[in-house]
Amino acid sequence: MVLLDTSALVGALAGPRAELPRLEALLRMGEPLRINALTLYEWKRGERTAAEMSRQEALFPDSEALLFNAAEAHLAADLFRGLSRARSRQVDIAIAASALRMSAAVWTLNRRDFYAIPGLRLV
Repeated sequence: MVLLDTSALVGALAGPRAELPRLEALLRMGEPLRINALTLYEWKRGERTAAEMSRQEALFPDSEALLFNAAEAHLAADLFRGLSRARSRQVDIAIAASALRMSAAVWTLNRRDFYAIPGLRLV
């Protein structure tokens, strides 16, 4: 499974959609691609057009966004305390905790937001 970071979702579905070919390639590979509620929150708080929102809903419906649960919250808090620059990447650490709990990789365009997170695989 691959969990999308908001940067990948924006890169593939918003603006010039420069990352759309990569999203399509990942979909063709058959690896399940998912978003969680944290990514959904970051995506929806941005200025999105109706077309962008429609693309997101078609590929990653709101109703199928993975929830951020208590076990992930505990792991994220543990990671937060052990990482540098943690305050500036709080949501990314929580997304990473979700991926770690599900044994998933994270697709991000901002690899520096996920550096030094033990055991995390990036696409």
